[in-house]
Amino acid sequence: MTETQDRLRNIPAVNEILEAQEVRGLIEQFGRQETIRALRVAIGHYRQELLRDKGGANAVHGEDALYRVIALLKRDLFSRLLYTLQPVINATGVVVHTNLGRSLLSSEAIAALASIGSSYTNLEIDLADGTRGKRGRRVEELLIDLTGAEDALIVNNNAAAVLLALDTFASGKEVIVSRGQLVEIGGSFRLPRIMAKGGAQLIEVGTTNRTFIEDYEEAIAENTALLMRVHPSNYRIAGFTHEVPLDQLVALGRQRDVPVLDDLGSGVLVSLPQEVNDDLAYEPMVQDSVRQGADIVTFSGDKLLGGPQCGLIVGKAEMIERMRRNNLMRAIRVSKLIYTSLQATLEAYVRGAAVEDLPTLRMLSQSQDALGQRAQAIANDLTGLVAARGQLNIGVKAVESRVGGGALPTVGLPSWALQVTTTPGCFFSVDDLSTALRCHEQPVVARVADDALLFDLRAVRPEEDRLLIDAIAAVSASLEDSKTKG
Repeated sequence: MTETQDRLRNIPAVNEILEAQEVRGLIEQFGRQETIRALRVAIGHYRQELLRDKGGANAVHGEDALYRVIALLKRDLFSRLLYTLQPVINATGVVVHTNLGRSLLSSEAIAALASIGSSYTNLEIDLADGTRGKRGRRVEELLIDLTGAEDALIVNNNAAAVLLALDTFASGKEVIVSRGQLVEIGGSFRLPRIMAKGGAQLIEVGTTNRTFIEDYEEAIAENTALLMRVHPSNYRIAGFTHEVPLDQLVALGRQRDVPVLDDLGSGVLVSLPQEVNDDLAYEPMVQDSVRQGADIVTFSGDKLLGGPQCGLIVGKAEMIERMRRNNLMRAIRVSKLIYTSLQATLEAYVRGAAVEDLPTLRMLSQSQDALGQRAQAIANDLTGLVAARGQLNIGVKAVESRVGGGALPTVGLPSWALQVTTTPGCFFSVDDLSTALRCHEQPVVARVADDALLFDLRAVRPEEDRLLIDAIAAVSASLEDSKTKG
C-alpha cells in the first residue's frame, strides 16, 4: 500500500501541469475551463493506470509522469475535436469524397458567404418597391440561362428534388423505371424507397442489363404518371446491355402524354477534361437532357457541378411551377447561404471560368506531370526532415485517383502520390502513422496499400503541401518520442 501511495504522490499537481508549454497551447486552442476539466479526467485515468500496475513495471516519475498525463489530456481533448467539423487534408485520391464533404467551394463563393452570412439580406424582399420578393430568383435565372430550360428550382439535395417531383406528379400513381436503373446511393438510400415516400407506385420494366422502348410502351397504363430515367452514376453494367436513349423515351412520352423525369445525379454543365481521361466524357450534361425534351431534370449542386450541397431541378415552366407550389417545398427549401454560394458557383460557368475557378473541376483537370513534380518536391523536403530519425522511407509512386461522389466509378485518373514506408525494425507501422495523422491537429486522410502510406496529391491543394509535410514530420516524431518516453 505504501508503494502504491508513493507512486500516486508522483502525479504532478494540476497547477504544475497547466504551466507546461504544451498545455498552454492547449488552453489557447480549447479554453482554460475545458482544458482543466479534461485534465482532471486525464489525471484520474493515470491514477487508475498506476493502481492497476501493482508490480510497478510501468510506474513513471517526474517529467515522465508529466508527459504521460499530458498525453492522456491531449487524447481526451482531440478525441472530442474529431467530432467537430474541421479542415482535413484529403490525400485519398478521391476528389469528390462524400465522407470528407464532397466539393470545395470557390474563393468567390467563400467571399460571398462571408458577406451575406454576416448581414441581413434581400432574401425575400423587392428592394425597388419594398414588397415581398421571390426567394432565389437570380439563381434560378442563372440555371435557366446555363441549361436552356424554361424554369428552375432549388431544394436541399438531389434526393429531395426527386421526392418533390414524385410527390407533385405521381402520388398514388405509377412511375415506370428500367430495372437496371433502380440505384442505391450512399448509406443504403434506395430509389424504390424514395418513390414510396413520394407516394408513387414503382413499375419495373426490362431486365437488369437490357431494356427497350417497347418495355416502357407496354407498361404505360391509365394510371401512369411519369416515365423516369435514372443515370447509374455509381456503377456500370457492361457486356450484353441495352438502355433506351432519352430522346426515344421523350418521344414515347409525347405520344402517350406522359411526362419524362430524368434524374442525372451528379450534374455536369461543362465538358470534363478528357485529356486526363477520355472516359470523363461519359458523364451526361444537363443541357443535353433539356435539349432532348425531358420535362423535369434533377441533379446535384455539389459533386461534379462543384458548388454547395443542394438539389437542382430544371424543366418545363408549368411543371416547375407546380412543384414550387407544393407544400413540401417549405420543408426542403434552402437558406440564403446555399443561394449565395450556388450563385457564385454558377457565375463561374457564365464567365467561362468554371474549370479554373471551381476547385473540383480544377482538381480533375490537373495533369499527371504537374502532380508528379509536386510529389517529388514534397518527398525531397520531407526526407530532409525525417532522415536523421531513420524510421521512414520517403518516395513517390504513380497511382490512379478517382472522381468520387458516385460519379464515373470505372474511370481512373493518372496521378502521383507521396509514398511513405517504415524502415526495418521501426516500432510503429504505417497503420499507426495513418491513424496518428487522422488524429493530428491538422488531420490528414490518406490510404494504405501494400504496406505503404500513399498521399495522392490530386485532391491536395498546393497551398496544403507545406501543411502535409509538417504533419507527417510532426506525427512521426511524436510516435518515436512516445516510444522513447514509454
